[in-house]
Amino acid sequence: MAHQFSSGSWSWSNWAASATSRPTDVVLPRSDADVAALLARATAEGRRVKVVGAAHSFTDIAATDGTLVSLDAMQGLEHVEAATGEVTLRGGTRISAVAALLAPSGLALPNMGDIDRQSLAGALATATHGTGLAFTGFPGLVTRMRLALPDGSIVTCSATERPELFQAARVGLGAIGVVLAATLRCVPAFRLRAVEAPEPLEGMVESFVERSAANDHLEFYWFPHTGTALAKTNTRLAADAPLHPIGPLSRLVDDELLGNGAFSLMCAAGARLPAAIPPLNRFAAKTLAARDYTDESHRVFVTARRVRFREMEYSLPLEAFAEVFGELRSAIEGYREPISFPVEVRTSAADDTWMGTSSGRRSVYFAVHRYARQPHQEFLEHVERVFTAQGGRPHWGKLHSRDADYLVGAYPGFGRFTAVRDGIDPTGTLLNPYLRRVLGA
Repeated sequence: MAHQFSSGSWSWSNWAASATSRPTDVVLPRSDADVAALLARATAEGRRVKVVGAAHSFTDIAATDGTLVSLDAMQGLEHVEAATGEVTLRGGTRISAVAALLAPSGLALPNMGDIDRQSLAGALATATHGTGLAFTGFPGLVTRMRLALPDGSIVTCSATERPELFQAARVGLGAIGVVLAATLRCVPAFRLRAVEAPEPLEGMVESFVERSAANDHLEFYWFPHTGTALAKTNTRLAADAPLHPIGPLSRLVDDELLGNGAFSLMCAAGARLPAAIPPLNRFAAKTLAARDYTDESHRVFVTARRVRFREMEYSLPLEAFAEVFGELRSAIEGYREPISFPVEVRTSAADDTWMGTSSGRRSVYFAVHRYARQPHQEFLEHVERVFTAQGGRPHWGKLHSRDADYLVGAYPGFGRFTAVRDGIDPTGTLLNPYLRRVLGA
């Protein structure tokens, strides 16, 4: 039976505190039937419902003044198909739990982002991705889904069973039913060798596209107001490759004390005295240590993020990388205030989703951050012009100002998506102001 309680004066907030809302009540369903009954009742009564996972989206995609539904009680592994490597997980399953769930079967996720706090349903809804030109984001791995629709029905869909619904739900934005379970194509477990090293920014920009094609996983961070990039190259190894993990001292000093503790202090100092940011960034770039280590894949993909920030990320065609990065660098360094947070650059393979940010094209992603204690809107709108001038696609879970008039031109499948949404939720049970803006619903 679902647990339900009135929110009273309680206010919901996401991880970054960039979105808040006051739901009328909060429901914790425990079964598919609980979710279906909740949706049917809400639709009949004209109430709004939104599902939330780990609240790691920076936008208000999950905000609601209606019923807030948490899938935290609907986690875990349902089925493993050993012959194909397909794995069915419940929608509320945290990405951070998947490695342990798959380990007994000798399987792993093919790729991961650098944050693993999300729920599976949330990762699909917002097209979460990692880096690597041979690998799609999470929606590209999905072969089958089980959904609860606003009318209270429970349906399954795939490329051959209700294919239009399947295509819409793979990146559903929380608007195409509630994801009860999803089947993903996984791979035999593997290890990763990670090489992290600072290098001159100009050389990275010149070689990035070529190196991205030659390596399994490449990303880099650029520290504004410096000429330094921190490159991270991950190479896939066999599951029995020798382990050389980060030692406890290095993890404490490099990741916790420098990567989080000292960086937090630098951001706080820069917020109080912006003129100090360029020299602080140059100091940080000079102290970056090169590292070479090998570990289980999920331990290498994921990085601890303890300093709060707000983020914008846009996807653009891979061939536009050099031009867009040059314009982005000029926009950041020409902004009226220095910027402390690094810019992150990653890539992804094309997929065939309708609303995925790499739909139909190999993509490069530019992620721009702003320290949470500093105003972010003006700065992000300033750099957003660089991305929109090139027809960029905003990450659905990260801050942007785009609406349906813009997005219909960015996504060839936009019209088909909205047609499915209109058909399965004509009364807008699953809508909120964010979805009305981006979908024109």
